[in-house]
Amino acid sequence: MISLSRENLSLAKMLAMLLCLGILISNLISMSRWTEDRNVNDDACYLRQAHLFQRFGVDGLDTTIARDDDGYMIGKMRKFPNWNPSWESKEAPCHTFIPSLNKRVLQYPPGTGMLLALFPEGYQVIPLYGLCTILIFGFAVTAIWLARSRRELAIAAIFGCMAIYMMINPTKASYSVAPTMVVCAAAAWLTARLFSAPTRRPLLLTMAIGLLMGLSVNFRLPNLFLSSGYCLYFLVAFLRQRSRKNFMQGVGFGVALLLGMVPTLVANAINAGSPFTTTYGGADAVPPELDLEVVRSYLVDLQFPLLVIAIAWAALMWRRGRIEIAFVVSANLAVNIAFFVMHPLFTPYYTVPAAALSLWTLLYGTLMASGTREAAPSQVELAASGPR
Repeated sequence: MISLSRENLSLAKMLAMLLCLGILISNLISMSRWTEDRNVNDDACYLRQAHLFQRFGVDGLDTTIARDDDGYMIGKMRKFPNWNPSWESKEAPCHTFIPSLNKRVLQYPPGTGMLLALFPEGYQVIPLYGLCTILIFGFAVTAIWLARSRRELAIAAIFGCMAIYMMINPTKASYSVAPTMVVCAAAAWLTARLFSAPTRRPLLLTMAIGLLMGLSVNFRLPNLFLSSGYCLYFLVAFLRQRSRKNFMQGVGFGVALLLGMVPTLVANAINAGSPFTTTYGGADAVPPELDLEVVRSYLVDLQFPLLVIAIAWAALMWRRGRIEIAFVVSANLAVNIAFFVMHPLFTPYYTVPAAALSLWTLLYGTLMASGTREAAPSQVELAASGPR
C-alpha cells in the first residue's frame, strides 16, 4: 500500500511537471512574438544601456547622453507617438541631470543593460526573458520534486505554474524584473537551506545569499530592500547571542552584499560623482510620504493577494516554530511594503520581487522542513537495524 502511494505521488509529480512545462512552452511561444520597440521610455533606455556596453565594453558604465553621438537613443525615441523635439536637445527621458558634473545620465543601475548586452542587438529582450523563464521553470520543478505529500505537491504545482506565468504578466512591464525573479528564486532556495537543520557551512550559504541580494541591486535599485529582512535577522541574532558565529554571519552577509553591488557603486561614482549618490531624480528621489491613492492602487492590484498570502504563510511558519524563516520573510515584507506605499508612484510590479522572494522562501522552507522530519525517523530506524 505504501509502495502504491509512492507510485501515485511520483505520477502526480510528473503530471505537475508537465503542466508547468506546458505553461513554459506557451510563454516561450508568446515571447517569440514580442517586439523590442514597444514605444516605452524604460525599454528604450535599458536597450541604450546595453548598446553602450556592446559599443564601449566596461566603459559603457558611463551613460552620459553626450555619448549618443551615433544617434541610437534619438533613433529609438523618434519612433514614439509622443516624440518631443526637446529630447533631441539632449533632454531624453529616463536621464537625470547631475549639476555637479554638468551632464545628463541614465538613471538605472547597469545590471539589466549588462544582461541585454549578452545578446545580439535587435534580438535581446526575447532571449533574456526566455532564459529567465526557463530558469524559473527549473526552480518550480525542483519544488515539485521536493514535495513529500499530495498537499505539498499541490502547493508546489500551483505556485510553480503561477511563477512561470508571472514571467509574462506582470514581469514584462520592466526588463529589470525578469532577472530579479530568478535571483529571488535562487536566494529563496539558499535561505531555506540555511535555516534547515542540519546545515553545513552556514557562513558560505549566508555569503551566497548576500551576494545574490547585492547582484539584484544591479537590476533594480529598490531591490536593496530585499536584503532588509536578512540584515535585521543577523543583527537581532547577534544582539541576542554575541557569539563569533553570529558576528561572522552578519559580517559575511554585509561584505557579500557590497561585493554584489560593485557594478552599481562604480556606475554611481562615474555618473553621479559618488558611489552612494543616486542617479535617480524627479518623483523617484522625493522623501517617503504616505499617499492614500497609491495605497488604494495596491489594494485593487494582483500584488495585494500575493502579499496577503505571503503574510498569512509567514504567520503559519512562525506558529509552527520556523522562527528564522518567518522572521526574515516578515521583516522583508514589512520594509518593502512600507517603502512602496510611501513611494509617490505605483506600478503593477513594484512589490512583485518582495512577494516572489517571500513565497519562494516559504515554499522551499516548508518542503525542506518536511524532508528533514522524514529523514530523522529514517536515521533512527537505520541505527536500530545496525550491528548488535
